[in-house]
Amino acid sequence: MKQNLPGKLIIVSAPSGAGKTTLCDAMVRHFDNLVYSISYTTRAPRHDEKEGEDYFFISEHEFKKHIKNNNWAEWAKVHDHYYGTHASFISENLSVGRDILLDIDVQGAKQIIQRYPDSTTIFIMPPSLDVLRIRLESRGTDSKEVIDKRLENAKQEIDKKGLYQHIIVNDDLENAINELITIIHEKNI
Repeated sequence: MKQNLPGKLIIVSAPSGAGKTTLCDAMVRHFDNLVYSISYTTRAPRHDEKEGEDYFFISEHEFKKHIKNNNWAEWAKVHDHYYGTHASFISENLSVGRDILLDIDVQGAKQIIQRYPDSTTIFIMPPSLDVLRIRLESRGTDSKEVIDKRLENAKQEIDKKGLYQHIIVNDDLENAINELITIIHEKNI
């Protein structure tokens, strides 16, 4: 842990299926002082997801209560479900010098950038929308309708990639990991 230095925020966004979770997991393993922010969501867990590891799963009523009480550092409704990052998690970790990796959508990234303008922002691009479709289908977790909706949302998210300081095309996992490590090293983490 860095002594007497505030922590830094690293924001990673990507369309669903672009490999952002895999890349974020690799960063947490690589950097000792990097903590992963676990988002809250109102969607049901997928078959392999664990409470408190992948997400904190809460009801829509509870999520909206946190909105009303201004407890979210960022929140958004994505694919018909709410997602958010608890403000206390960010403030507590930054204040003791821990760096935080946020895996959030474009809407949430805009909110974090407004609140924390010194954040490092990284957008993960799929090689193409065709490859993205194949990745989403190979998961075997979503219906054709859900995949079509995710692809439509992906187009809109990709259109906003200009909001980010860094763009990585995840066409080769090892190269993408190395690019991400280089960016984070440049930020002295």
